[in-house]
Amino acid sequence: MLDIPSYVSGYVDGEGCFCISLRPQPRIRVGWEIRPSFSVSQNADRAEVVNLLPFLFGCGTIRPDRSDKTLKFEVRSLRNLLEAVIPFFEAYPLLSSKRKDFEIFSEVCRRMLLGAHLTASGVESICDLLEQMNSSGSRTYEIGMIRAILKEVKG
Repeated sequence: MLDIPSYVSGYVDGEGCFCISLRPQPRIRVGWEIRPSFSVSQNADRAEVVNLLPFLFGCGTIRPDRSDKTLKFEVRSLRNLLEAVIPFFEAYPLLSSKRKDFEIFSEVCRRMLLGAHLTASGVESICDLLEQMNSSGSRTYEIGMIRAILKEVKG
């Protein structure tokens, strides 16, 4: 019999992404918005597993991703990440090096629950974690630049 949760964990190991994006947001006191997201992309002609994910997690949305013409399942709500996504992957762990990214992702989400993203020192501590995450990816804003701007905020 097929163990769907273990299968999905392996699928996400190959096709999923745990991402923490930072972007300038002048309306926020610290000037930076931190946005965690979990996503899985797949070509539309092979989207059976992607279409299963909202039912498995009980949250998230599916949308076309115009950048690479795939379908993307995505969860952005901090509450849903903490209550559905993170517990799932703690119960059905990833086996590749993506597990380290997941662990950092989880820690950032937990810090956000405690309000760390609302203070300059909290954002700095989150930046420390992000430097260890998604080493094969690229960032729009370099962590060093964000730190320099946060020092001005802290004054």
